[in-house]
Amino acid sequence: MSEISAQLVKELRDKTSAGMMDCKKALKETGGDLEKAADWLRQKGISSAGKKAGRTTSEGLVGSYIHTGSRIGVLVEVNCQTDFVARNQEFKNLVQNIAMQIAACPNVEYVKVDDIPGEFVEKEKDIEMGREDLAKKPQEIREKIVQGRIEKRLSELCLVNQPYIKDQTITIEELIKQTIAQLGENIQIRRFVRFVLGEGIEKEENNFAEEVAAQMGKV
Repeated sequence: MSEISAQLVKELRDKTSAGMMDCKKALKETGGDLEKAADWLRQKGISSAGKKAGRTTSEGLVGSYIHTGSRIGVLVEVNCQTDFVARNQEFKNLVQNIAMQIAACPNVEYVKVDDIPGEFVEKEKDIEMGREDLAKKPQEIREKIVQGRIEKRLSELCLVNQPYIKDQTITIEELIKQTIAQLGENIQIRRFVRFVLGEGIEKEENNFAEEVAAQMGKV
C-alpha cells in the first residue's frame, strides 16, 4: 500500500496513546485500517502501555547477571510504580532477562536514543557528511542519507531498540510494553553498567627477543 500519512498516524496516536512509531507500524501491519490498527495495538499491549507511560516509577529492582566464566557482569536498574509489582515474579523475570540482554550486546551504551548526548550526535553527523561516497550528491540527498545512517547508528547503541535475544521478532521496548500490559504498571529501564574482565587495563606485552638480547649483553 502507499505510505502511511502523518495525519493517520496522529489519529491513531490520539485514539490509543501509543507511540508514533508503534502507531505507524500498526497501520502498516493492518493496511492503513484505523480500527484494525487500534485492535492490533491492544493485542500487543502497546495501547495500554502508552497510557501508563507518564506515571512515576519510583520502585523496582536492581538486577544482576554474571555470564558463564565470570568474565562479563551486568547491573541494571528497572523501575515500576509499586513495591507490589517489584515483588512479582514476572517483573523479576523481566529484570533478569534485560540483564542477560545487556551482557549479550557489547555495543549497547545507552538505554534509549534520548539519552545520547547531543555533542555525540553532531559529531557523528559531521563524520557522515564528510564521507567520500556522498561528496558528489546534492545537499538535500546527502542530508537524507546521513539522517538515515545516523538513526541506524544511534539505534544500534540503544538497549530498548535491540531485538530481544529470546524472541527476535520483538525489541526490548516491545517486551517492556507487553509486561506493562500484563502487570498494569508503568515500567522503565533507568540505567545499567556492563563489566568486562580486564577492560581498560593496558596489558604488559613482553618482547622475548629483546629480553634475551638484554640478558646476553650482561654476560
